[in-house]
Amino acid sequence: MIYRIVHRTTYKYKHPVSVGTHVACLKPRALPHHQLAQSELHIQPRPATRTERVDFFGNRLCFFTIQEPHRELVIEARSEVIMEGKATPWPQLALPWEEAARSVPNDHSPAGLEAYQFEFESPRIRVRPEFASYALQSFTPRRPMPEALLDLTARIHKDFCFDSKATSVRTPIEEVFRKRRGVCQDFAHLQIACLRSLNLAARYVSGYLRTYPPPGQPRLVGADASHAWVSAYCPGIGWLDVDPTNNLVPTNGHVTLAWGRDYGDVSPLRGLILGGGAHKLHVGVDMEPIDS
Repeated sequence: MIYRIVHRTTYKYKHPVSVGTHVACLKPRALPHHQLAQSELHIQPRPATRTERVDFFGNRLCFFTIQEPHRELVIEARSEVIMEGKATPWPQLALPWEEAARSVPNDHSPAGLEAYQFEFESPRIRVRPEFASYALQSFTPRRPMPEALLDLTARIHKDFCFDSKATSVRTPIEEVFRKRRGVCQDFAHLQIACLRSLNLAARYVSGYLRTYPPPGQPRLVGADASHAWVSAYCPGIGWLDVDPTNNLVPTNGHVTLAWGRDYGDVSPLRGLILGGGAHKLHVGVDMEPIDS
């Protein structure tokens, strides 16, 4: 299957912006189960400078600067991704989670060293006793790591309510944990905090999720959404992805855009502007299969 993905972001400013410097993280990763066939990034006004590079985590970034006055900025990423198989097969046998937690700090292989950096706190994710206590209801003694991970995913899905108005991009996870409400970004941050509080390696994954219209209704262009989920490291198996928002294991309906310690590492767009004042933001995503 091939997905065509169009991610369009529009900023409308109250006053002219004289100069703006931005970073876009909008090019999907190439993975064993999905390959990037093509990717284009269209920017209006046209940037005066534009460069690309790969960041520390292997995500592909575009840096650009606009040096002409403008009241509107439009960034449209167009990608085609070929789904060639399933993500990491879910294992039937694995280490107890306690052994998984103990083994990573002593694993000096490339995989172990990469995983170890995701055991620590990050700017948006803190290690807390209350997160460990919540996680331990799933991570019972000697329980296999994948089994416990699935149980925690299901509990977050059950215990927390999806509410797009309950949080903002800056809401701390302690508040999300207390209110039991949030969005996919919040649930991913919370699950990562629970795992790291047990000394397990977990990273934040951003991407796209294919959505389906209600029966009998047409599919709306731009109605799909950016999404976030969690990837946890299990020694001897590798990274296992789980989606706490939907209580499922990501498959061919998920396309990985980027990963990092938390949302701050993989924000689709960030930057600095001079001028502008207040602004309005609109984001539309369309993820459509074009071949099967």
